[in-house]
Amino acid sequence: MYFKSTRDTEEKKLLSAQVIKQGLADDGGLFIPTEIPELTESEVKKLATLPYPERAALVMGKFLTDFTYDELIADCEAAYAEASFPGGAAPVVNIEKNLYSLELWHGPTAAFKDMALQLMPRLLVRSLRKTGENRTALILVATSGDTGKAALEGYRDVDGVKIMVFYPVDGVSRVQKLQMATQQGSNVNVCAINGNFDDAQTGVKKIFSDTEFAAELDKNGYFLSSANSINWGRLAPQIVYYVSAYCDLMNEGKISYGDKINVCVPTGNFGNILAAYIAKLMGLPIDKLICASNVNNVLTEFLRTGTYDRNRKFHVTMSPSMDILISSNLERLLAFVAGPEKTAAYMKSLNTTGAYTVEPDVLAKINESFVGYYTDEAATGAEIKANFENLGYLHDTHTAVAVNAARQYEAQTGDVKPTVIASTASPYKFAADVLVSLGGDRPADDLEALDKLSALTNTEITSPLRGLGERAVRFTETIDPADMPAAVKNYTK
Repeated sequence: MYFKSTRDTEEKKLLSAQVIKQGLADDGGLFIPTEIPELTESEVKKLATLPYPERAALVMGKFLTDFTYDELIADCEAAYAEASFPGGAAPVVNIEKNLYSLELWHGPTAAFKDMALQLMPRLLVRSLRKTGENRTALILVATSGDTGKAALEGYRDVDGVKIMVFYPVDGVSRVQKLQMATQQGSNVNVCAINGNFDDAQTGVKKIFSDTEFAAELDKNGYFLSSANSINWGRLAPQIVYYVSAYCDLMNEGKISYGDKINVCVPTGNFGNILAAYIAKLMGLPIDKLICASNVNNVLTEFLRTGTYDRNRKFHVTMSPSMDILISSNLERLLAFVAGPEKTAAYMKSLNTTGAYTVEPDVLAKINESFVGYYTDEAATGAEIKANFENLGYLHDTHTAVAVNAARQYEAQTGDVKPTVIASTASPYKFAADVLVSLGGDRPADDLEALDKLSALTNTEITSPLRGLGERAVRFTETIDPADMPAAVKNYTK
């Protein structure tokens, strides 16, 4: 299996170890496989009999063909061990009738990013060995909240790696901020920026594309890599849990093989829903992919009109991990559907004007699989309240956006297929907003909301978040986006 850039018409082919090591293609594009491997009926039925680590090793082995099965199963068993994912890695919970919550937040940082970032560092270390790399990998991460902590935890004290995370100072919850600011490890660094997530992401991309900067790092024994979903090593593990959810529904007798399901994903950067699309391309019986946005609804408008336009007001919402106007992984979908030449033109237009419009046939092809809905703040809060009071199911703000979008889709289309909803975070990661949505008073300190939410709902605080306010704060620096390169240089001295 080989990989190429989304913008490369000449199809320069690389193996997965090089792709995971490198992160971003030389031309600024993202890596995609040159072909999509097939997932057959017999393979899915076999996967349904296996525990999650074996499902992960077999599915990813179709893409990471320069890794042996023994290597992959060793890494998957270590990543998804009971100690890290008590009770299982990605359980499926029935919310109501045909709605199923794929709970992806049972890992060490209480967010879905753990599903990839407990495994990705292990894959990177192997990739460095396979490619004969002796330099230190410098992982740069832009985060809207969850990726940062998950990456810091995943790469903590990993040999041959240092990691630096940038986050918007006012664009994450207090719980998310404290999770990052109190991170332990000798090879980690965290820095807030004055700006939003798009500013952080743009800053990281500029550093990656600066050849002089890379040359300077090389002299000092470093090379750049990424833990964001622009890296195929982040995306590949995410494909697995959609396959796993289908297997679990089969095992529970909710579906038989061949029955189609819908998948609804709350997303801003498009990576999590793209993983479901790739599973569909492999042959997993998925019908519609419901892309759920908050009021930063650039993706909803794109899926409905074919025009992607980030030139709009940026909203800070109660679902901050989706407060994004530049959806990096959408580029991969464009490459699959429209090809590299058109994708390169779209991205050039996005960089110069902040917008692009795809051709009608391209939009029609996308709409064969994707639909888009968005949920405003009032509806998000109402969804949390209604589902807890009426169904006894407590979920976070991002999951609320997705549940509401799934309900909108069903009401509009009458489609009542089983729908798997990606539940991306513990309700306690956004405890204050969940508490207020349930009718509680917003506390002066968001950390108080953890205990108040627990008392109000008679549920336990998610274990990684207990005692968060008592941990020592290590990282307090806030800089302007323009100063990000200098901060990286200072960290690598």
